[in-house]
Amino acid sequence: MRHRAWVIPFAALTVAALIYSAGQADENDTKKPTLPPLIINRDKPLLLDDPPTEPKKHVGGADNSACFVCHTNYEEEPMARWHAEEDVGCVDCHGKSFAHRNDEDNITPPETMFPLEKIDKACKKCHGKHNATAVDVIARWQKRCPEKTNPQEIVCTDCHGQHRLKIRTVRWNKETGELIVGEQKASK
Repeated sequence: MRHRAWVIPFAALTVAALIYSAGQADENDTKKPTLPPLIINRDKPLLLDDPPTEPKKHVGGADNSACFVCHTNYEEEPMARWHAEEDVGCVDCHGKSFAHRNDEDNITPPETMFPLEKIDKACKKCHGKHNATAVDVIARWQKRCPEKTNPQEIVCTDCHGQHRLKIRTVRWNKETGELIVGEQKASK
């Protein structure tokens, strides 16, 4: 009986040592263990017993994969793709937004959001001139935004890309970042 008293603490120390040593890389080992990337297949639900699939390879440009974990709808969105190809990522406009990215409750806003009145100013920081004629701008704007009738309301994203969520589950005041509680509706 006297010998059994030390078995449990010894076993616990042995397990702790094994866990610690498994996490330590050998001094000669130059490879660092990494977790596989999260794979999201929108065609079918992920089942825990499914074999892992090959991750998409990031080829040049900005790596927005951390954002696409939640915002999969922007992975193929034209404006996000064009910018990424030119090495302009989500973080270049919206900030690193670590608190937003780490918030599983989805109530923390990104660092930077753009209310309608600030969209053009933000776009003009990089895009100083516009290559389309006024006639072309008005025609495309009227086609894409028939509900807007005042030309003073035109913003860059009315014509460029589709960088708006069709349905929002959470809404923030884009000026203050304050969570807006209440009825959610389709985004315009």
